[in-house]
Amino acid sequence: MVPKSVYEHHNNPVFSTDRRVCTTKDEEQEAAKKEFLDIMRLFEAELGDKPYFGGETFGYVDVALVAFYSWFYTYETFGNFSIEAECPMLIAWGRSTNLLFN
Repeated sequence: MVPKSVYEHHNNPVFSTDRRVCTTKDEEQEAAKKEFLDIMRLFEAELGDKPYFGGETFGYVDVALVAFYSWFYTYETFGNFSIEAECPMLIAWGRSTNLLFN
């Protein structure tokens, strides 16, 4: 899921969708929000009830997503929606991982 090149970065669903949430309006933004939340649900399903994506161990996926988590407020603000309402376990994971760095 992590892009290997700039070309892949701009064509990666996660990276192109988050940009569209913030830069589009009306139907296009609604479609981007739905796609974004679908991706977040996939992450939440993979996380399950584990404390980290690697189970009991903080790993590479956690490291990659911690940086992405820091943008959630921006997406919610520009898109006028709540990630927590749709993916509460993912938000709880983000809050707990941020405690590790504070």
